[in-house]
Amino acid sequence: MGKKRKQTDTEERNDPQPSQKEQAVGDAHAFKNKEKVLILSTRGITFRYRHLMNDMIDLIPHCKKDSKLDTKNDRNVVNEVADMKGCTSALFYEVRKKMDLYLWMAKTPNGPSVKFLVENIHTMAELKLSGNHLKGSRPVLTFHKAFDEQPHLQLLKELLIQIYATPKRHHKCKPFCDHVLAFSVADGRVWFRNYQVVVPLDKKKVNPDSASLVEVGPRFCLNPIKIFEGSFGGRTLYENANYVSPNAVRAAAKRASAQKYSDTVRQRTARKEHIASHPMPRNELEDLFVKKD
Repeated sequence: MGKKRKQTDTEERNDPQPSQKEQAVGDAHAFKNKEKVLILSTRGITFRYRHLMNDMIDLIPHCKKDSKLDTKNDRNVVNEVADMKGCTSALFYEVRKKMDLYLWMAKTPNGPSVKFLVENIHTMAELKLSGNHLKGSRPVLTFHKAFDEQPHLQLLKELLIQIYATPKRHHKCKPFCDHVLAFSVADGRVWFRNYQVVVPLDKKKVNPDSASLVEVGPRFCLNPIKIFEGSFGGRTLYENANYVSPNAVRAAAKRASAQKYSDTVRQRTARKEHIASHPMPRNELEDLFVKKD
């Protein structure tokens, strides 16, 4: 074999490759998405809600998990934890009475932040669906057209994009887009679904029209309560007038059951009074077959 020909000075001068200095200047001006999401919960979280939080950790490769938070009143501690972890967003799962789950989505440390009531929860372990996508892959986010109709929904859309969209070239993400995160609006709530993109294996060339969606999970529904200007507080930008707290729902159910029992007692008392006020007349033949001594 012959020796490799050396590159001449003229060829080196005509080489279009940029220098290291030019590459450094170009990289300095390029935008880098350094979004990181902090995920944590309060103490007293139930196993079902903990499984939902773990499902979210699997779906967000650019997240950082922290230990459970002891306090439930001073939520500004979350901003300090996010600052120490180098996170720009936070998902804070707050559990009340071991029954109700509230989700805080916030941009730390300046806001805005949204408080949701999480309803209709179904984790991956419960559903056991046939869909299965690669862990850590980048998702495709889809939004219902209703997100562009109202101002508070536009804010929610931007907040969801910044939290759930995986940054490009993140060291924990895979260079594949094999699942879809769908956000839809119905009945004043935000509904979350996760689908796997399935492509037929018998075709050599991938056709987007032949692809199908298979649900993976989890499923849940977010009922917005308030939107604050700051992170975990501040001026109220939006308040849901149709929101009813779970405590009010349980109190109404107890009153309904108590009213049912009160109606039963009232009917029993009315029946006794009716019998007492309308005695049956004495029958003349009632002593006909009575044996007399």
